[in-house]
Parts: sequence; C-alpha cells; structure tokens
Amino acid sequence: MPAIIPNPEPSADSRSQMSIVIVGHVDHGKSTIIGRLLAETGSLPSGKLEQVREMCRRNARPFEYAFLLDALKDEQAQGITIDTARCFFKTEKRHYILIDAPGHIEFLKNMITGAARAEAVLLTIDAHEGIQENTRRHGYMVSMLGIRQISVLVNKMDLVDYDQAVFERIKAEYTAFLKNLQIEPVSFIPISGMEGTNMVARGAATPWYSGPTVLEQIDAFAPKAAPVNFPFRLPVQDIYKFTEQNDDRRIVGGTIETGTIRAGDNVTFYPSRKKSRVKTIEYFNGPEKTTAAAGEAPGFTLHTQIYIKPGELMVRDDETPPHIGSRFRVNLFWMGHAPMIRGKTYKLKLGAARVPVKLAEVLNVLDASELSSVQNKQQVDRHDVAECVLEAAKPVAFDVAGEIERTGRLVIVDNHEIAGAGIILAPISDEDSTLKEHIRQREAMWRPSAITRELRINAYRHGAKFIVLTGESAAAGERVAAALENLLFRGNFKAYYLGISNVTSGLDADRAAVTEIDSEQIRRIGELARIMTDAGLIFITSLPGIDEHDLRTLELLNQPHEILVVNLGENRFTGYTPHLSLAADATPEAAAAGALQLLKQKEVILEYYL
Repeated sequence: MPAIIPNPEPSADSRSQMSIVIVGHVDHGKSTIIGRLLAETGSLPSGKLEQVREMCRRNARPFEYAFLLDALKDEQAQGITIDTARCFFKTEKRHYILIDAPGHIEFLKNMITGAARAEAVLLTIDAHEGIQENTRRHGYMVSMLGIRQISVLVNKMDLVDYDQAVFERIKAEYTAFLKNLQIEPVSFIPISGMEGTNMVARGAATPWYSGPTVLEQIDAFAPKAAPVNFPFRLPVQDIYKFTEQNDDRRIVGGTIETGTIRAGDNVTFYPSRKKSRVKTIEYFNGPEKTTAAAGEAPGFTLHTQIYIKPGELMVRDDETPPHIGSRFRVNLFWMGHAPMIRGKTYKLKLGAARVPVKLAEVLNVLDASELSSVQNKQQVDRHDVAECVLEAAKPVAFDVAGEIERTGRLVIVDNHEIAGAGIILAPISDEDSTLKEHIRQREAMWRPSAITRELRINAYRHGAKFIVLTGESAAAGERVAAALENLLFRGNFKAYYLGISNVTSGLDADRAAVTEIDSEQIRRIGELARIMTDAGLIFITSLPGIDEHDLRTLELLNQPHEILVVNLGENRFTGYTPHLSLAADATPEAAAAGALQLLKQKEVILEYYL
C-alpha cells in the first residue's frame, strides 16, 4: 500500500487544489525532494520528522528526507519507491496533492496510475548521473498522457559542485529531447534536495541562476480547465429497470466525465446515434435534481424510451459530438509480459465500453531511451512506446485526447491484466479494416465449385439466401426460425436453421462462456453463411439483440451473396432498415409465412416452380 502523508490540519478554506506528479529515473532523488519540500513548508504531521530521525539513529543509518515517504519496511529494504505515494501540502495560493511515482522500470504501470490525473509534472534528473533511460521514457509517457506543464529539476547539484556548465549541458540535451515530443518545458531548476538549495528559498550556491525556486514554480503552474467546461460526456455504465409498484422507469446510469446537463436537454447516444430527451435526473436515495455536472453519478430517465446498451456515450445535442469508429491511431505504452502481436484479440477499455480489439498496424516503435524509431517492427514489446493503429471489433465513441482528455484515454487488457495504456491521437477510416482485407484475400483465393449457381437453382428450384432473424426475444426468434425451416423443408426447398446455441456449444466450445452474442460468433456465423449460400442453400439463423454493426459485418462476410433481415418486434435500428418487420406477438407460423412471401418477392423462390 502507498505511504500517505496527510495535512497536519485539513483546511476548510476556499483555495483551489492541484495534483502534481514527480517522476524520474530510479535514485534520482524524487522522494528526497518531496521530503525536503514537506519539511520546509511545515506540512508534516506533528512529530513525523523527529520520528524518522530517531529511527535512523536507532538503526545507525544516515538521515534521509526520502524516509519520510518510503516509510514501509519493504520499500526501505529495497531502496526504491514501489507504489505511488501521495502527500498533501498548501501554500498561500492553493492546496496540492503531490504524487511520488516509482522510477524503477518494473513499476512503470504504477507510475502511469499516479500520473493519470496530474495537471503538471516535476521531472528529476541527477546532475551527477545525467539523463538516463527512464528519464527519456518518463518524458515520453508524460507527453503520451497529455500533460504539457513540465518543470525539470536538475537534482544533486551539490555532487557536481553546483557547476553551471553541467546544468546547461543537461538543459540543452533534454530540451532537444522534449522538443521531439512537442513539449516545451516551463523551466529547468538547479537544486539539491539533500541541502535544500532552490527548493523553497534561493540558494547562495547558484548565483548564476535567476529562475524560480521549486515552490515558486509549483505556484506558477496553471490549473487545468475544469471538467465542467468541456462538452458533456457520460459513459453509460448500465440501464436499470424497475417493475415494483407499477414503476416502469428505465434509468440510464453512469458517471459524468465532463460537462453539465439539465432536465429537458436533447441527447444522443453514441455509437448507436439514438436520440431522446432528458426527463428527470435522479440520485439513489437522494432528491430529484434538474441539473448535473462532471464528477457526479446520477441516473437519467428519458422522454422517449430507446434501446441502448452499456458502453454507449451520452452527449448533448447542442455540443460537439464525439468521433465514432472502430479504427484509431494511438500512442501506446506496453506493460504486458508477453508482447502485443498482430492477430491476437485483446480487450479494449474505453470509458464504459468493453470490446475486443486487435493490433492492426505498427506505425512506429520508439526506443524510449534514445527516442529513435525501430523500423518494420511488427509487435510491441514490454516497455515499448509505440504509435500504432488499433481496430476494435465494433465501433466505439471516443474523443481525441488533445481535445477531451478523459474520453480519449484507453486501456488494453490481456489475460485479465492491464497490459497497455495510451491515448487516442486520431480516428482512422474503416476502408482498410482487417475484416475487409480478409474478405478481399478470401475471395481472391476462393476456389469456386464446378457446379455453377445456375445449375443449383435449376436443381433446387430456388436461389441461395442468408436469412437473419433478429429482435429482443431470443425464444421468439428461435420459434420463428424453426417454423420457417419447417415450412421450406415441406416445400422441398433446401433450407437449414443454425441456432446460436450450436455455435456456443459446438464451434465455440473451447471458448469461455459468453452472456451475449459477441464479435467472434458473428464472424463464425458469417463465414458459415458464405459456405452455405455458395452451396445454394437457404441458410437461417436467429441472432437476438444484435446491432447495426453486426448486421453490416454479416453482409460483408457473406459476400458476394446477400442477406435478408427479418426483425421481430420494435425496430431498434436507427441507420439500418430491415427487409421485413413483423409484430412481436405474431405467431411463428404467421411470421414464417411472411418470411416465405419475402423470399418470393426477392425471387429467391421462383413462382413458376410452385
């Protein structure tokens, strides 16, 4: 667990608060700097300094300010900060949360956690050792997280006799490095955390330096724009239904990332693009309100009941919409023990969305120690920082991190562990998706049967077709599909119904159980449909709850043949028109007869044969 040093007396004043992270290569003095800063600003709990001094005396160890933070025995034994340590202090201007992030390469994941919400960075460099591998890696990761306020603290100047030439050399080298990352540091400060030089007061040992002290620089950092000043973004966590006491509400719940909203506002949910208007804003065991803002986690009822799923992004209609797509260019830092490879499926966590994702293309892998490109690399190894293209199994809604940071960050999970983290740089067109490339290659390599389509139509008395029944009720879809198969079979037509359970217990038997139809099952059914329709059959399946993207994926996979979509019940699609819509309470026999009539209209079943 992290060492936490609280304010000695929590204040109720109205001063603002800022989070600052301090990073740097291992043993470059981050914890010492924080300890010295806390001691000299009077921010330590009563007796803390004396307690640590006494501990050092009892153990015959020289006192170090780092021990104020590295208070856990295992951390002191190893001499490195393992987890992020938060401490709190205040100046006349505002309150601060200062985060000491680990510098050892094995704990970079913890460093990301610590830096994720920071508004500014203090980056330490040991004047004696100079710029090291993690110094560069941390600079790149800070830029990847979108933090642009960086002050570089050239520490341990006492070890180089406060030589200005050493300071200027480090300043020039690291300034050039950060320039390649499009970052201009706000300051370089020569300091000694051990002696306190230029920490709170200007040191006599550096008469050649006229810039700010560390404390002055901290007070000079500009706060981030408040989340309420950005467009409204609410990742939908879940949809709750209430049925007791004739309560028919469907409440959309989630935490507001940015912006504000009020009852009566028109909203759109992305990526489905379904629209409604906010009716009420409600809180669990709390009063109804008319407004809500970033940081709150309310529930919303809507005037128009619409079918949406968790993972959508709720946005006000009068504000800038998010991007929608399945492909995006990202900056990614890989922490997984196994490399990220092309073709393997990972889980993408973006807001409340959880979708499968693949590495589509590696654009550039950087050796973070030298910021040099590694050409033609086809995987992302542990501790690599890479610019790459990711492709999600379904479109998701997102913002570019440079525009709205909170909805432009992503996490990649591999085998239930966080393996990668990054930011979205730009959307990428779906024209070159891996699915379309797969279909192009598949069709180029497809070896057609010697039995032509015309010969099959003459023999079977019908053409081939893939029929997809969809709707909210799985049981209703299965009954209609079975009835349609029976009706066609009795008419001596070549038809086959494949239920989704045949996929989950057969083709997908080696996969973990899923609670709903996923992208891999859609892919497998689409590939089967391509074979079945090429064989001249009428292939039927029932896929309840699928969305427009699933249907378009099936259309692509079944190329060059077409599909027919029969929807049972309410039409939940906004950008896709089913070929036939039937009432939810239609009998299986009546629905099957309607689908048969559609096949005749489409000239799949030829009238002159009947």
